[in-house]
Amino acid sequence: MLEARPATLLRYDTMRAEQVEKVTIVQTLKGNVEESERIERHAGRDVVVWDSLSHVQGPDGKTVSQIPERYIFDAHTQAPVHAPGEMVDGDPVRREGIEFKWPFLTEKRDYAYFDAQTRTSAPIHYKGTRTFRGLEVYYFEQTVPWTKVPYPKKMPIPGIDAATLEERTGTTRWYTTTRMFWVEPVTGAPVNGEEIHTEELRGGSLLGGRDRVTAFSGHVRMREDYVDRTVAQVSSQRGLVLLLVSRLPWTFLGLGAGLLAVSLLLEARSRRPGGDAAPGRDEGGAPAREPGPAREPGPAREPGPAGM
Repeated sequence: MLEARPATLLRYDTMRAEQVEKVTIVQTLKGNVEESERIERHAGRDVVVWDSLSHVQGPDGKTVSQIPERYIFDAHTQAPVHAPGEMVDGDPVRREGIEFKWPFLTEKRDYAYFDAQTRTSAPIHYKGTRTFRGLEVYYFEQTVPWTKVPYPKKMPIPGIDAATLEERTGTTRWYTTTRMFWVEPVTGAPVNGEEIHTEELRGGSLLGGRDRVTAFSGHVRMREDYVDRTVAQVSSQRGLVLLLVSRLPWTFLGLGAGLLAVSLLLEARSRRPGGDAAPGRDEGGAPAREPGPAREPGPAREPGPAGM
């Protein structure tokens, strides 16, 4: 849940931009297990499929636009996996770089980041290590310059098909943004995200002779309660990831080395020579008898009465 307070928003009934109290952007991510299992059978590796929806609402709660996505990526590296169904707003795409999430054990370096509006990837730059809500995080930033982008297929324009809007009117849609992420490096999860986002419509018959008009402009931030929830969730999962990727392997390595040393010691003791018993003891461990003088055999005795 993200909000821009205040924001500039175009009213499509008057085609005039107005300042409004807020614009809300609801981003939904839903795991698609059935699709991931289908793709895994052909890809030969662990694959995650996320179905995403970016839903923009005006101050009255009415829909401004919706953009669905299907994001398919490697479960461990977050690298895109190209398969049928990979799309943005119904248009097939071939992603390069990450989107939404960084890899586990994120590094202090730039990454390629996919921009859904332009359908292209560009570097998102590592800008340093910071502390956010008690967590050590890596701060990343990317600026997308002014770029002509397609209209969302779902827009509140009565009687006009958004898919053919540019073709019919000659009015183009342009977009620029600076996006910022605070990423917890162990999990690769952003604990906070912001965008300074601007969209314009330019030229054509839709603007009534005007050169351009602002369609949306605002500083978009995650809502505070969602930031708190995200930080709590990432904090709880961070220890588990560390256990799986670092602590547990080192523990098993140490345990294995100890068991190997014990087994070698036992093997060495079992190979000691056989005449190694302690002096003065027999093989059973009892005191050994001293040998006495040999006795001369006496004359044979006749058997006597019982008891003699």
